[in-house]
Amino acid sequence: MVAYCVLADIQKILPEDSLIQLTDDENAGAVNALRVSEAIAQADAEIDAYLGGKYTVPMTTVPDIVKKCSVDMAIYHLYSRRAEEIPRTRDDRYKRAIKVLEDIVSGKIPSIGEATEPAASSELDQIKITRTSGDKVFSRGKKSDGSGGSLDNY
Repeated sequence: MVAYCVLADIQKILPEDSLIQLTDDENAGAVNALRVSEAIAQADAEIDAYLGGKYTVPMTTVPDIVKKCSVDMAIYHLYSRRAEEIPRTRDDRYKRAIKVLEDIVSGKIPSIGEATEPAASSELDQIKITRTSGDKVFSRGKKSDGSGGSLDNY
């Protein structure tokens, strides 16, 4: 499965010392890439849950808007690992990412990729009406039984 963002994307947003503080439980003095990958996986799973009804997930080509959501959500998940309160900016960006996903699903944001295949058609969708060339839909004048034709009253 292709991740919707990578460590380098998160490093563009968060300074190295913040990433170390959020991931280095062992006090090794370095970013723990595994913990970042776990946060990305959590974010991507949420994204797939939102978009799965409308798009084929996981996406093989990641639209920029989905990548941005993944970055913001992964950072939120990194902060949520700590007992301290999540910074308001991170919380707001997480909520905004969720709103964007909801807007994509509802159609407020136009198509971002390939939609899933339509559901299999039901038996009712496949009913076919056929008629032969001799079948009359409307007639003028008298029917063979002597009554008026279907257009006589108009």
